[in-house]
Amino acid sequence: MNSETSALSGSGGVQARGLGRHDGARAAPVRNSDRWVVPAKIAVFVAAWYPLARIVLFGMTGNLGANPIEFITRSTGLWTLVFLCITLTVTPARKLTGINALLRFRRMLGLYAFFYATLHFTTYLWFDKWFDVAEIVKDIGKRPFITVGFAAFLLLLPLAATSPRVCARKLGRRWQTLHRAIYAIAMLAILHFWWMKAGKHDLLLPKLYGAIMLALLGWRLLAWARARMASRTRPTR
Repeated sequence: MNSETSALSGSGGVQARGLGRHDGARAAPVRNSDRWVVPAKIAVFVAAWYPLARIVLFGMTGNLGANPIEFITRSTGLWTLVFLCITLTVTPARKLTGINALLRFRRMLGLYAFFYATLHFTTYLWFDKWFDVAEIVKDIGKRPFITVGFAAFLLLLPLAATSPRVCARKLGRRWQTLHRAIYAIAMLAILHFWWMKAGKHDLLLPKLYGAIMLALLGWRLLAWARARMASRTRPTR
């Protein structure tokens, strides 16, 4: 996706609407007002390991409940959604606050979303299915929530693979187009969560995260529509 909305990119690389540094330009000196960014990024980096540390601690102390596999699967899945939501909130927050330095957190947050999605998927493949390909294929074809979850993870792979700035520079506009898929991935993740919870008639969290994702998507569509209108009404020289 472009530099305004990418979940797995940093503020560098392909530029859109002047939000980042142009290729070949020298890095701007750190301003006094941005000195908080480095310690804040360190704090976010450390805090983002909390969900995994919690799982490990619970496992070591025997507190994963009656079904440890289910606990790990659902915990990692929920934190994937949390990081997706936070990542997609970065650009609206930057627009509302005018703090451009917020964009420097986006790539890291997006990669944590991918990290927990990978743990979620690996838990299913390994501990639930023991890498039984026949069972996995049967599950994907038979259970809709597994189908959409699998599709979401597959779509997430190229975004993670192309997250480095060098990929953004090499792919150009194709990189922007590719990373717009993050919204489709987010909605598939919500659908995966919704269908998984529907069988237990427990839709509170799916509705909450669905509302957040719809609001973020609506904001993006509104921003796109305004940009289109502005470009059409801009006088030509």
